[in-house]
Amino acid sequence: MPDTEWVIKGREFIHCSCAYGCPCQFAARPTQGSCRAVGFVQIDEGRHGDTQLDGLKIGMILQWPGAIHEGRGEVVPIVDERASDEQRQALLRIMTGEDTEPGATFFQVFSTTFEKVHDPVFADIEFEIDVDTRTARVNVPGLVEARGEPILNPVTGDEHRARINLPRGFEYDVCEAGRGWAETKGPIALSLGDSHAHFARLHMTGAGVVH
Repeated sequence: MPDTEWVIKGREFIHCSCAYGCPCQFAARPTQGSCRAVGFVQIDEGRHGDTQLDGLKIGMILQWPGAIHEGRGEVVPIVDERASDEQRQALLRIMTGEDTEPGATFFQVFSTTFEKVHDPVFADIEFEIDVDTRTARVNVPGLVEARGEPILNPVTGDEHRARINLPRGFEYDVCEAGRGWAETKGPIALSLGDSHAHFARLHMTGAGVVH
């Protein structure tokens, strides 16, 4: 059982190198054979034990040479510089899969696939997201610049809407599919363009996603 109970309610933007929809969501291999991604979460309500996490933001830069479950991945954890020392430790424990039942959240599952975890970055995270309109913007000065947009119908140019529902998923219950662009620097330098993104409301605890 987890040492400390925690809960997070918020919104997330995930952008990766796969084609729209992302085969990983369907237990298939990544489009290009490898996975490169950025992910950010706005915590609207949260706590880790007695430590409140409301209003804080976290992010990750990630890459794996093959499918995620094959391991050998690496990650740069990014934590809101506004967080106190206590909040930073709480967030890092959640992000690294501590205080979480095995397989319960994507944080915990991903943690088992990393060959290298880079030193966490404590930074100003500019993050705006609207799940319903499938839009997001991220700026971590000197480290990440990313954005998310709706998929467009190639014939009419109208916004195309598709959702993915994972009733037993470890990340979200329902996400809105879209597309994104990202440029990162530092230990994991990525350049991602017009590829999969998803936007979701999160509600998770150390026991898993609340469906």
